[in-house]
Amino acid sequence: MSTAIPVNSAHLSEALTGQASPSPLQFAFTKKTGAHANHGKREALSGEQAREQLTTQLANKDASSRPRAIYIHIPFCRVRCTFCSFFQYASNQQMMDDYFTLLEQELIAKSRYPWSQAKPFDAVYVGGGTPTDLNPEQLNRLGQLIFTYFPLSANCEITLEGRLNKFSEDKFQAALAGGFTRFSFGVQSFNSKVRRAAKRLDDREYILERLQQLTASNSATIAIDLIYGLPHQTPENWQQDLQDVIDSGVHGVDLYQLLTFGGSGLQRNIDAGREAVPLSSSDKALMYQQGHQFFNQRDFKQLSYCHWASHSREQSRYNSLVKQGAEILPIGAGAGGNINGYALMQTRDIEAWKAGILQHNWAFEQLSLPAENAELKAAITSACDKGIISAKVLPNGHELFTHCLPLFEAWQKNGLVNKEINSVKLSLAGQFWSVNLANAMTSYLQQYPLRELALAE
Repeated sequence: MSTAIPVNSAHLSEALTGQASPSPLQFAFTKKTGAHANHGKREALSGEQAREQLTTQLANKDASSRPRAIYIHIPFCRVRCTFCSFFQYASNQQMMDDYFTLLEQELIAKSRYPWSQAKPFDAVYVGGGTPTDLNPEQLNRLGQLIFTYFPLSANCEITLEGRLNKFSEDKFQAALAGGFTRFSFGVQSFNSKVRRAAKRLDDREYILERLQQLTASNSATIAIDLIYGLPHQTPENWQQDLQDVIDSGVHGVDLYQLLTFGGSGLQRNIDAGREAVPLSSSDKALMYQQGHQFFNQRDFKQLSYCHWASHSREQSRYNSLVKQGAEILPIGAGAGGNINGYALMQTRDIEAWKAGILQHNWAFEQLSLPAENAELKAAITSACDKGIISAKVLPNGHELFTHCLPLFEAWQKNGLVNKEINSVKLSLAGQFWSVNLANAMTSYLQQYPLRELALAE
């Protein structure tokens, strides 16, 4: 039997429990601890040792029980949005054509590994960057390559990410003919003033009209992202954004909180005094509440703390699989993945990536060893993302759930969860702070481990 370290909830730090507040939605924590749950540092391999280990894993034809997906990266954008810190290369037709030729070679080569053929893939996500900047022939070809070379499950979701600007009907039809089943567009805001300040292309009228055209075709799942907390957003124009989601007819919507980073143009403008400091976490919490209540009142199905679906065709499968700890095959410069638990980040430098393709020697920045208790960490992340932590979804569930009761009781006292028998359901406040709660639960188990489930730092 596992042995627990006795815990008194009164001794837990506020970093784990949050703080008591008349408005836990706004003030349970001072800020979000990150865009995604943090699973801690992992030991990394380098040089020839890393390359040999990756080759060994890709040669393994024994599939694990975990779901799997493919991530394909297109690192080009015509415009750098002010809030983005991931811009890599400006869209240039010759560069993109050259890149696509090499991408095709990498895709075919990686499809031939025993690991790639060992089990069907459940989702494919083509992200960036702006994949919709590819021309119609390339979009069609990419879809055909995916279907030709990889085993796919019967209901595999194949998503093309991008922007609506210059996403012509020719591109849409070419992507559909290639086999894409889902399109995810970064709208961020419908409001023209907010969009211009963020360096988003096209005004509200075009965005709304184009989405209505795409959804009216009933040819594929159409999803969009919105960001709350952008400069010039107000409760009033945010409310109009939410209504525009309804009027657009899209099948799914993500509500993401603006988080500013040092590499973004927005943060540089703030530091230089050219832009006002964005809304505080407490103000953004109220915008989250506004969106949460809006979609729940209109019978949208809430798939995660930040994603809602208006139609059963929207599954957002790739995002869900990532949080479940799925294995991900990375393709393209800057793509990240997970092969048999080994975390892999391919080089972002196109020239280095190109050299690796030509030499059949994949260029990657790092290969991290499998995390200890990866299954448990993924279960915690996925549970917090979905808004309910249940004993049945945790490894060694009942015992671990009981061990975490002091933490859950502290969360309930601070308005973050509602404790039930063998489960805790995140409140509205808990959902807003879900990443903090996932990180807190992981940290709690590191500080007060069950002997058989001790988590590594």
